[in-house]
Amino acid sequence: MRYTFTGKNTTVTNALKEKITQKLSRIEKLFPEETQAVVTLSVIKLDHTIEVTVKLPKRILRAEVTNQDMYAAIDEIVDVLENQMVKYKNRLRDKSRRDSSFAAELKAFESEDVGFDDEDGLKIAKTKKFAVKPMDAEEAVLEMELIGHSFFVFRNARTEEINVVYKRKNGTYGLIEPEY
Repeated sequence: MRYTFTGKNTTVTNALKEKITQKLSRIEKLFPEETQAVVTLSVIKLDHTIEVTVKLPKRILRAEVTNQDMYAAIDEIVDVLENQMVKYKNRLRDKSRRDSSFAAELKAFESEDVGFDDEDGLKIAKTKKFAVKPMDAEEAVLEMELIGHSFFVFRNARTEEINVVYKRKNGTYGLIEPEY
């Protein structure tokens, strides 16, 4: 696994790099060879945040942990990434049994035989249907706030594409636009 380290409001020391590399090496066997991991460390007041983004073939795994101790955050991030990867591989396995097009994607991870816990797949508890109205992003944010959700799906009046606005952890808003 290759690592890229960046720091925001902090210096990424060699000791931190070694600790992160050592901890993430525990789960390297879950990822294909030559996987790229982008590690961002940031400090805001007393909160230490570590964010790890792992680029996989056709997917991106991302985990973020905030703790008052950077080393505790590093320990937590490894557990979060491991759980995400195990769930992802289990879902791939289930899908490849039903649809052979997922088998090729699964083979990229099967270089080493790694045991997985059989977990129940994700269950969709509720399905909603609604009309996707054309509007601009600002209007979509207002609609989202009115219904009290953290995201809102709408048709962008300018581009005619389906977009999503969402509320970020820091209180600002984000816009997701499709890329083809």
